[in-house]
Amino acid sequence: MTDFSSLTDAEWRERLTPQQYHVLREAGTDRPFYPAYEHFKHESAGTYVCTGCGSELFTSTTKFDACCGWPAFYDPAQLESITTKRDVTMGMVRIEVVCSTCQGHLGHLFKGEGFDTPTDERYCINATSLHFVPDESDA
Repeated sequence: MTDFSSLTDAEWRERLTPQQYHVLREAGTDRPFYPAYEHFKHESAGTYVCTGCGSELFTSTTKFDACCGWPAFYDPAQLESITTKRDVTMGMVRIEVVCSTCQGHLGHLFKGEGFDTPTDERYCINATSLHFVPDESDA
């Protein structure tokens, strides 16, 4: 198993595309309605794993359309799969979401926006940081 905490910057650049590197390692953000988001909207039953390390992050059962231009989920697959951090960049206070395994930037968590979901939370995740694995029954 790979020790993701020991990977050098050069090794990350070798593993990831330039866009993946920008999002996961430099806390970048996909443009809203980025092409990968369009694919996300049409994916059916399955699991979303981290592009950087393959850790399971979200499932299609918690996916919803927030009409924001980025993939949205109301709950992670397992709470341990993500870590949240206070983010004060861009002149506001937000909650950053990172992969617990590789520390890759995933997006942000927003609470209390009034979405009709069980948690009233929106994990607003960059499509670039996700890889979709369809359920075997759908493959």
